[in-house]
Amino acid sequence: MHPCEVPTCNLLLDGLPEAERDSLLSHSERIELRFGDVLHEVGQTLEHVHFPSSGFISLLVQVPGGAGLEIGMVGREGMLGVPLLLGQPVAPWRGLVQGAGLAWRLDARRLRREIKHSKTLRNVLDGYVCSLLTQVARSAGCLHEHPIDQRLARWLLMSLDRAEGAPLHVTQAFMAEMLGVRRVGVTRAAAVMQRGGLIRYHRGELEVKDRAGLEAVACSCYAAERLTLHAPTRATTG
Repeated sequence: MHPCEVPTCNLLLDGLPEAERDSLLSHSERIELRFGDVLHEVGQTLEHVHFPSSGFISLLVQVPGGAGLEIGMVGREGMLGVPLLLGQPVAPWRGLVQGAGLAWRLDARRLRREIKHSKTLRNVLDGYVCSLLTQVARSAGCLHEHPIDQRLARWLLMSLDRAEGAPLHVTQAFMAEMLGVRRVGVTRAAAVMQRGGLIRYHRGELEVKDRAGLEAVACSCYAAERLTLHAPTRATTG
């Protein structure tokens, strides 16, 4: 048995009553999330949902003239496959593994059957849908209103929260793609952070040296998101 199996280390699953959690797990497969793996493409039929127990996944939309733009992250607080909960079987975004780890993979048809028989599961997942949609909406506002340095600090902190101590292996080109900006903008912002002693970046490995300082640079979006990320998931029957 994996040391994280019970509890699962996924906050949604662990927020369920034991019997309902065990029912889901009995039909789930433990899989490895490898950095750079694409779990689904835009327009692809969603045949599975994923509940990460470690690592994290970026949600990317295609931008005309660009490679992509990250609009959300899914770590062990959530689930990849939210459109299924809204009756949409086709992915509106790409699911890209940004942080390696593990996840529980469940057949989409099984999830729908479980939801039909469990109002508690429905309530837990509905709460997460609201949380993810809030994150996506906040990302849109952040893109429009905040400068690159604040957005980069927010992105690094969101990644660190989900990496939970694991090093970040990123290139400046990758960070630029996630933020939907030119690489030169990320290069300048990262250089300022490094000179200020906030981060250390060398050969694709990024280490945060002064988290408090990085939080001071980040826009207010991050503080709001952190409250949501660490809020407990409680199963309700009403």
